Amino acid sequence: MDVKTLCLGVLSRGDCSGYEIRKAFEEGPFAHFQDAGFGSIYPALKKLTDDAAVTCVEQTQEGRPDKKVYRLTSTGRQMLFDAVNAKPGEDKLRSDFLFILFFAELLPPRDLDRLIDERIAYHRGELTCMAKVAGMDLAPGERFTLGYGRAYHEAALTYLEDHRHELVGTLLSRPQVAE
Repeated sequence: MDVKTLCLGVLSRGDCSGYEIRKAFEEGPFAHFQDAGFGSIYPALKKLTDDAAVTCVEQTQEGRPDKKVYRLTSTGRQMLFDAVNAKPGEDKLRSDFLFILFFAELLPPRDLDRLIDERIAYHRGELTCMAKVAGMDLAPGERFTLGYGRAYHEAALTYLEDHRHELVGTLLSRPQVAE
C-alpha cells in the first residue's frame, strides 16, 4: 500500500495534521500493520493536495508555527474506495530480528537468549497495547484487523517461548572456539 493511500485511510476517520497521521502509525489503529514516517507522509500529503484528494487549512497556534490540518475530499474518498477495492499485494515480512536469527550460529548463546527475551517483551507489549484498544467502540473491520494482529503477536510469542530452547540449546552444546 502506498503512503498516499495510507494517508487517505487515516483522513477517512477525520481531519488530521501530518503529526496526527504519523501518530496513527506509531501508536494508533494502524500501528500493528502499516508504517509511514514524516519523510514519506508530507510528500504524500503534498501530492494528494495537488490532486485535490485532500484540502489543507492552516490553523494559527499561539507561540508555535501554524498547524496544517488536512481533510479528505470526495475525490480522495473515491481514491480510497478504489484502493481498498483493488486486489491486495502479497504480504512481505521484513524483520531484522529474523535475519539475525538466521545467522544465530554467529552469536554467543547469551546474546541470542537476550535477543529472544527482548522480542518476547516486544510481543507482550504489543498485546498490552492492543488489549487497551479492544475495549473501544470499533468498526467491524477495525475489530477484525485488531484480532488478526493479536493472533499474530500471540502466535509469535508462543513460538518463541516454546522453541527458544531448541536454538539456544543447540548453540550451547557446540564446541567453544577460543577467540
